[in-house]
Amino acid sequence: MDPVLGAFVGYLVVVVAIGVWASRFSSGGVGEFFLAGRSLNRWVVALSAVVSGRSSWLILGLSGLAWAQGVSALWAAVGYIVVEFVLFWTYAGRLRRFSGAHDCLTLPDVYAARFDDRRGVLRLLIVAVLLVFLPTYVGAQFVAGGKTFASAFGVGETNGVLITAVIVLAYTVTGGFLAVSLTDVLQALFMVVALVVLPVVAITDKGGWGAVTAELSRLDATLLDPMALSLGALVGLLGIGLGSPGNPHILVRYMSIDDPGQLRASALLGTAWNVIMAAGAVLIGLAGRAWFPVATLLPGGDREALSVVLSEQHLPPVVHGIVLASIFAAIMSTTDSQLLVAASSVVRDVYQQFLRKGRGAAGGVADEAADSARMVRLSRVVVLVLVLVAIGLGLAGGELVFWFVLLAWGGLGAALGPTSILALYWKRTTHAGVVAGMAVGAVTVFVWDAYDGFGLYELVPAFVLGALATVLVSLVTRPPADVDAMFDTMRTPEPRSRP
Repeated sequence: MDPVLGAFVGYLVVVVAIGVWASRFSSGGVGEFFLAGRSLNRWVVALSAVVSGRSSWLILGLSGLAWAQGVSALWAAVGYIVVEFVLFWTYAGRLRRFSGAHDCLTLPDVYAARFDDRRGVLRLLIVAVLLVFLPTYVGAQFVAGGKTFASAFGVGETNGVLITAVIVLAYTVTGGFLAVSLTDVLQALFMVVALVVLPVVAITDKGGWGAVTAELSRLDATLLDPMALSLGALVGLLGIGLGSPGNPHILVRYMSIDDPGQLRASALLGTAWNVIMAAGAVLIGLAGRAWFPVATLLPGGDREALSVVLSEQHLPPVVHGIVLASIFAAIMSTTDSQLLVAASSVVRDVYQQFLRKGRGAAGGVADEAADSARMVRLSRVVVLVLVLVAIGLGLAGGELVFWFVLLAWGGLGAALGPTSILALYWKRTTHAGVVAGMAVGAVTVFVWDAYDGFGLYELVPAFVLGALATVLVSLVTRPPADVDAMFDTMRTPEPRSRP
């Protein structure tokens, strides 16, 4: 077997094997399938949270941006690195304690418990937001997989999209959240190795960092200027971090840890991983620009194929196979998580908590006591349906992965980010305020993007307006009566679940 293909296939075999192994645990019930029974340790949570948030946007998108824009692309990483450190250090513990105290398995569960959503209006609104943006996000990852297969193995991009979808589906359906989290750890290791080895070798082969900077300076001196961008572009790149508190595939990691007291240790490890990966992606873009001064030198003129081309030209075949695996790891570490979040919103929040709510076993259909195996089977069917929808969106979408992902990231961040923060930190937040904030945030993303709002990333104004709407409507409506008791559950430390 070709060594490149052999290394890549070996990685895929390990990933699927993890899914098969984890299936014994994930089939125990929806809590195990969607949240791993809140049993994950600080290391798994840290690595799983950061790599699930990065996706193909990092290796393909950010490196492509650095090729075009230069050193100033780093600002795209600064925002999310800082925000996710703060989330781990402060917000994550409150979310984990509250979700544990109220037996919340999903983000809609958290909102429903916090705001006494008896009629399910808020729950269904959040599900609608998730089902609008998550399939789009997943579709973008499938497109990235198609690009990787097309660049590396010569298969058509459409076939690459389908192969990517089948592989992701295989281990996500079998292993659930535990498999997804454990494979994230493996994928984090692959990603860091690739993001360190590839730029170092590419820069060395060019004659060293001095030779690369000299070539970049000759091409365009602004490529080496970190401030060579407009104020609006700078704010927009930093504003990418505002999406983190609204993207549920990151938040459920906080909810899954066994001991919330360990989240600050996770913050340090996760931040270190984020910094290394971001620096590597930007260096790949800079080295790539020195090697390929114009886009026409890249396959199809696509700067997002840069990592694949550099790896093929500068690394031994086996190592090249590992780099390809790392790109695929970035894709899968996000896609699998998003599929589970979307599936949980359908099975847990629509089917179990809304359609079947109040129907006990005496009526022939159990609610909370429903047959766990049957619920897990339904969850797997929903994942399959979502994959098919995402394939369609991915094949229909013509945008670059970088911008396709940012639209979905921004939509989730604007709708859920400000409301989730206010829900955990401001007692005066109300049910009506959250509904208003979500609606304003989501609509603003689409309107701002449609009118190309002054070159500013749509998440920034949408986040601000969503927060403002939440506050203003909350001030004129009544908060839940037992809000003090709810906040006590966010602060009360839980005993360690295991030694």
